[in-house]
Amino acid sequence: MRWGPPAEFVLKVGLPAGPTGRWRFDDGRPGSGVTDAQDTGEVGTRHKAVLRDTAGTGWSTMARRGAGDYSLWLNDSTDPAKQSGYASTDGPAVNTQDSFTVSAWTYLTDASANRTVLSAPGDRGSAFTLYYSSTYKKWVFNRTDQDKDGPVYIRSVADEASPPLRVWTHLAAVFDAKKDADKTNDTIQLYVNGKPQGDPVVLSDAASTYTPWAADRNLMFGVSKVGGAYGEYFRGRVDEVAVWQEAQQPEQIREEYQLKMDDVPTNELVAHWDATISSGTKVAESSEDPDDPASTSFPYQRGGLTLAGGAGVTGEDATALVLDGTSGYASRSGLVVDETGSFTVSARVRLNRALLQSKPDGYRGLVAAQATPAGKESSWALWVEKVADGVYQWKFGRTAVDSTGKMVDSALAVAQEPVGDHEFGTWVDVTGVFDAVQPFSAGDGLERFGVTKLYVGQFPQQSEEDDGLEAAQQGSGALSVGRGSLLGTTGHYLPGDLAKFRVWSGAMPKERVQSQIAEPST
Repeated sequence: MRWGPPAEFVLKVGLPAGPTGRWRFDDGRPGSGVTDAQDTGEVGTRHKAVLRDTAGTGWSTMARRGAGDYSLWLNDSTDPAKQSGYASTDGPAVNTQDSFTVSAWTYLTDASANRTVLSAPGDRGSAFTLYYSSTYKKWVFNRTDQDKDGPVYIRSVADEASPPLRVWTHLAAVFDAKKDADKTNDTIQLYVNGKPQGDPVVLSDAASTYTPWAADRNLMFGVSKVGGAYGEYFRGRVDEVAVWQEAQQPEQIREEYQLKMDDVPTNELVAHWDATISSGTKVAESSEDPDDPASTSFPYQRGGLTLAGGAGVTGEDATALVLDGTSGYASRSGLVVDETGSFTVSARVRLNRALLQSKPDGYRGLVAAQATPAGKESSWALWVEKVADGVYQWKFGRTAVDSTGKMVDSALAVAQEPVGDHEFGTWVDVTGVFDAVQPFSAGDGLERFGVTKLYVGQFPQQSEEDDGLEAAQQGSGALSVGRGSLLGTTGHYLPGDLAKFRVWSGAMPKERVQSQIAEPST
């Protein structure tokens, strides 16, 4: 060690290179006649994306950044004449011979065949394809060994099979050439909802004939090339596509996954049921399209929640879903959000003090819940719990189970204070958030990602519970309000009323909870 007077040093660190291409697909709205999507990338040459076969392409109000945003609509129709649409850039937008990363938000509606999100074709095949495989029943990122008929396909495959349809899922694919000319250390890696899938795949280990060949055609959205012919058309929506001419690091992919605007993560309302406009045997979907106030239908078209067990849509002061805490609930079958990623759920609830007081200590009245595949637990649930006589608490939790339905992991966010006297007999917005890319420390000292959060009204609750979920869990089966599955049994009926229940794709930050959910009690 050498001693001397203090000195100051200035280190110049360059920011990471921005995307070489970015397509938000918000250039036109349905019926606008616009056929180009502009490239808002930050590095290199711009390449607009052009709609091809406009019978099967267009714009959709179902888009990942929320109200006022649009996405690329592809072939989501029962008409065979509208099932071969795609878009492509007006020049090669990525050099597939060097390191690159591509990412996109996808909303898949049909899994009966291979469905391509992005590809870069050459003469006979595609240098890479990011797609859903109907054989594996998984998302896949592949490279081919050479541009030829009958190539060797080298795949990085998603961990989970049978991803849910009609939900927003983020995909990213990384080709890493390690900044050298040695092709034996080149790798590919798929990410789903910001998380790496398996280990990086060494291409030369999978195929001795592999060479990092350069695709010489346009970047394709919604189609791939096999044996010199185009096919494997995507069905659904694609949004927020980006390309980098470098191998993005995991933390950069998690940052991209959050889809920030003005440094705040964005979210998309994907389900909205409103008892205040309902009658008969269902809680109806909202008639509001947040992108088009003149519209009379919600764009995601989930269908109503069916009443059961004596539940009714009635009320003396205003229409509400009235739940007796004994048998009443409403439900539907199926998923509305990809629960391996970030999401937000919120309900406007009015507790019935007398009915809740009659329950035993430890009773859980479920506001809303999504069943796990085995049906013995809920993959997520919002509830009020009778902690002790006269003491009640709001909670939001997540549960992961094994193939038999046995709980293997859980995460819990608990309100700081008990339910106050002023919260009985009045409407309260209770919101649960799962942030799939927020880090937490596991018991083994390693960093994991996926944290539960709870809001009561506009106020975030600083829970002291274990709020991290180590194992991702996708729900299945019944989505219910007023009851659900916990601790191996189904029931846990809510004593109270419900006005609205909403679900968003994306982890809603405090600023958006305050602006999009929390309203004065009425």
